[in-house]
Amino acid sequence: MLGFGTIVFFSVTGITLNHPDWFGLSTDRHHDFEGTINSNWVAIDSADPDRDVDRLAIAEFLRHDHRLKGTVTDVRVDQGECSLTWKSPGYAADAIIDRETGEYHLTVVEHGIVPLINDLHKGRDTGHLWSLVIDLSAALMTISAITGFVLLLYIRRKLIPGLISAIVGIVMLIMIILYGIP
Repeated sequence: MLGFGTIVFFSVTGITLNHPDWFGLSTDRHHDFEGTINSNWVAIDSADPDRDVDRLAIAEFLRHDHRLKGTVTDVRVDQGECSLTWKSPGYAADAIIDRETGEYHLTVVEHGIVPLINDLHKGRDTGHLWSLVIDLSAALMTISAITGFVLLLYIRRKLIPGLISAIVGIVMLIMIILYGIP
């Protein structure tokens, strides 16, 4: 029973991953923002063209001003502009900053509940703690399956039908993997 909640969660999200359109809850919400950051953070230095932008200052300024969540997953810098991307389950934010003026355009997309739980199922943009939850859940499900099989070995009248069912299930799974996946 220790893993009951996680087994139900990963079972339900397995269905939502396969059929996200069945639930009609995946409406995206887009928010666009414009503004200006401290131009010193992105200034192009003619004396030192390899000078990088102050990524931390930019990220924390935008995080604070627009209540951004998640982790900065991508930073790109070129002569004309730089961009930062924040990601978390069911969420993305992208900022594009003009290096000459410091003006930025920020787009925040909140994907809704079904994409959120699907991202949790896949461990996408979730961090180390959720990765540990996934690993522990997988271990609990493995232990549950193995103990169920071992218990079957002690029930004589269910042994042969149980073994046949297990073998048929494994063969079907192998056949689908080998021949059913394009």
